[in-house]
Amino acid sequence: MTGKRELALIPVPESQEIELGQASYPQVIQQMGGSYPDPQLNEYVDTVGKRLARYSHRPDLPYQFTVINDSTPNAFALPGGPVAITRGLLTVMENEAQLASVLGHEIAHVTARHSVQGIQRGVLLELGVGVLGSLTSQTAYGGLTSQAGQIAASLINNTYSREQERESDRLGIDYMVRAGYNPQGAVELQELFYRKLEGGAEPDWLSGLFRTHPFSKERMLENQQYIQANYPPSRIGSDMQTNATAFMQATAGLREKKKAYDLYDEARQLEAQEQYQKAIELYQQALRIAPQESLILTGVGLASLKIGDTIPAQRYLRQAVDLHGEYFQSRMGLGFVLLEKREPAAAVEHLEYSMKLLPTPQAGYLLAQAYEGVGRRNDALALYQEVAQAAPDSKIGQAAAQRAQQLQSAR
Repeated sequence: MTGKRELALIPVPESQEIELGQASYPQVIQQMGGSYPDPQLNEYVDTVGKRLARYSHRPDLPYQFTVINDSTPNAFALPGGPVAITRGLLTVMENEAQLASVLGHEIAHVTARHSVQGIQRGVLLELGVGVLGSLTSQTAYGGLTSQAGQIAASLINNTYSREQERESDRLGIDYMVRAGYNPQGAVELQELFYRKLEGGAEPDWLSGLFRTHPFSKERMLENQQYIQANYPPSRIGSDMQTNATAFMQATAGLREKKKAYDLYDEARQLEAQEQYQKAIELYQQALRIAPQESLILTGVGLASLKIGDTIPAQRYLRQAVDLHGEYFQSRMGLGFVLLEKREPAAAVEHLEYSMKLLPTPQAGYLLAQAYEGVGRRNDALALYQEVAQAAPDSKIGQAAAQRAQQLQSAR
């Protein structure tokens, strides 16, 4: 442990801490856009993260590091070892030492059990420790009715206190130095954020990071002082690594596609304003820059569905799934198109996969319809009932309840 007495409002053994993180991690990743489909980049980030974790206070945890396909600069840690960093934050950085500063900081949140403490103060106090067990003993689509989704959402938005941030800053710097990284990487990145803040109001692209990781000039200066006091050049030598070349090579593809994702983000905003045709035009501009990006293909495919244009929607969504079939929205959209084309057997395949990635009432309702189409009425009834129970006040939940009643009456 870190040497400090962790808060223990409700004792959570390390085994349950690990289970909570492992059960929530896939859902968190799906809710934020899925993993970025670049195996080499993910391997690079995972290697840097695990190098740091070996020098942490809890080196035996099952750490894993994933790049999330999201433009908002952010990073977060879940209990027991999972850590994620967004595509958007990587494009801000200039060298591996800066990456190590972020990953080291998140590892420190894990070693100090800050995420567990946050849940203890919030969700678990209301739901009880029993919810931990439910995460690992769900039915096939238990995510519809369990509290797993609620906990996953709370973990994404978990806000740390200033004291927790200060502790993680210092521990992260310690881990950097032990792993051979120049601690100035942490200062450089915080100075970059501070310059952004000095330029005016907090920019939207930093809102996620600053919401969950409160930032201040005082905290930045304290970190500078901590490095000066504990890791002066005379003590750590001049050979501490920044690895700028390796970092730039690993992230070259991200920077090449940044303009495409800027257009993608603009298109998403237009969609939120129901300006679907303009959004589709921007998505298509983005695809001309980066034609093989599955998330952009999914965006234009789903936007096409919203205006009833199923032919291009199917083409875009099929290509997205073929390129990277591990995102629930792509699978659900394609399943919907296949249902519309009266191909329920093909729809079942994609909707079941969507539910495997992230169980949602929307995909559950569509899958129940597909089950009906292939004659699996009992499966359809059970799933309609589960959707109705999970979302009783929504239109889709009410439609599911009505259809379940009709199926029961027809028996």
